[in-house]
Amino acid sequence: MLVLTPAAMPAQDVHQTSATAPIDTYIHLAWDTLSRSMNDCKSVADSKLARASVMYLPHDLPEPAEVKALESSCKVEVRRLPRRIEHLGDIKPRDIAHAGLLYLPNRYVVPGGRFNEMYGWDSYFILLGLIQDGRVDLARGMVENFFFEIENYGGILNANRTYYFTRSQPPFLSSMIRAVYDAESAAGRNQEAAAWIAKAYPYAVRDHALWENDFHKAGGTGLARYYDLGDGPVEEMADDSTYYPDVIRWLLAHPQTHANYLVDGPENPNPAEQAKLAETSCDARISEVCAHAHVDGHWLSSDFYKGDRAMRESGFDPSFRFGVFDGSTHHYAPVCLNSLLYKYETDLNWMAERLGKASEAKHWRDVADARRVAMNKYLWNAQKGTYFDYDFVASKQADYDYVTVLYPLWAGVADEAQAKSVEAHINLFERAGGLAMSDYESGVQWDLPYGWAPATWVAVDGLVRAGDNADAVRISRKFMAMVRENYRCDRTIREKYDVVTASTEVNVASGYKQNVIGFGWTNATYEKMQALVKEAKVPEEKIVVPQRSCADQ
Repeated sequence: MLVLTPAAMPAQDVHQTSATAPIDTYIHLAWDTLSRSMNDCKSVADSKLARASVMYLPHDLPEPAEVKALESSCKVEVRRLPRRIEHLGDIKPRDIAHAGLLYLPNRYVVPGGRFNEMYGWDSYFILLGLIQDGRVDLARGMVENFFFEIENYGGILNANRTYYFTRSQPPFLSSMIRAVYDAESAAGRNQEAAAWIAKAYPYAVRDHALWENDFHKAGGTGLARYYDLGDGPVEEMADDSTYYPDVIRWLLAHPQTHANYLVDGPENPNPAEQAKLAETSCDARISEVCAHAHVDGHWLSSDFYKGDRAMRESGFDPSFRFGVFDGSTHHYAPVCLNSLLYKYETDLNWMAERLGKASEAKHWRDVADARRVAMNKYLWNAQKGTYFDYDFVASKQADYDYVTVLYPLWAGVADEAQAKSVEAHINLFERAGGLAMSDYESGVQWDLPYGWAPATWVAVDGLVRAGDNADAVRISRKFMAMVRENYRCDRTIREKYDVVTASTEVNVASGYKQNVIGFGWTNATYEKMQALVKEAKVPEEKIVVPQRSCADQ
């Protein structure tokens, strides 16, 4: 069991609230505590790498004044990217001598803990919390940072670090744009809201195009997959040198499972053997992480690394949903991704209509309709009455129950009958603290017994959109009660929770073992649920969450 106390966390992630401060105060203060910008030193640090801080500017951008000040006051080295970047994968991390932060013009909110940069999908949930808390300007600035990434870094990156140049994250940009639009409209700023859509639409079109590239196509299904344009182990895992060896040890202990994820190779390969391993596994000559990713003559296959990288674009890192440790993620058309893209396409239709672009609006409606047809063909299982991911390499539907089955309700893909059928499967995931990610305990963090705020909020919001307020409110009350009970113990909000025991105590067998403090998307989800429960006309019911013993805090 690993319990991280406030004293064990970086100072910038511990909020200076009193021992009796209410949870709402903690969340309200967190938006500033977790804010970063190019004019303060704490923004530049990267705990995942041991090297000195380096920050990169786009190749042809004049140096902003705040960057010049940052260079002198924070002892950070400022460099320029070697060339203009046109698209994702146009430059590989190994083309850059030293990994570093990528400049963004506006202030932004980071998740917390070791995650000290602006992330692709975290930011959607953080943005919802900011707007709920009246911080619309900060939310808008974060979305405009994504516009800057599209313009200067080839697309929305996993996060603004150079080692993320080969992948994105789940596509929530259109939902962010609409959230800012709705906030402006609700405040009576209709002119500003209209101007915002006109500014945002071209960037949304460009971002959506990323997911139509050949490398994101799930074979001939007409659906999309997650994919990373890099090879071998990811550089940011340099701070977790046990992860890949742990995967190998697990595979060796379970030889009947995905033996093709392993290849044989010497512990100390000579140059010829290194060259061979570069093709079958990874290249230890250019990757320090690769050099340590072997156990007793066993290395991970190059195809496993493609799946591992694709998993990281999905955000669910890792589960056993796409093979053990998600080693086959790139072989699947996922329910979550294609639901997000359907929502994206209906959002683009909505934007085009408001901008008077009738032919473009029709195009987006047609694209969305085609995706719905493909999702019903490949992802909907009429016999079981629910959705499953589709392995387009093996030409078969998966049978792994995962909470992302509720994404089609949120996106509006599911018709009324499908929504009712999916709602009947909630019991597969519902536990004392809300929704677990799956009904299978694999020992990794994105499976049972763990529940995560982002997937829980999409599920809850999806239930509301499908007209099921009762389930949405009940799950929200469970989640909020769990977060409050754990906050009572140590005055922190965490990245994830064990929803079976309704606690922050994690016991991850393999993979990421921390449960860091912050935490942006949990804070935001709590706020959104609080508003939902207040507004919904659902009778109160007794929610029983196991009481924590605070003695070990």
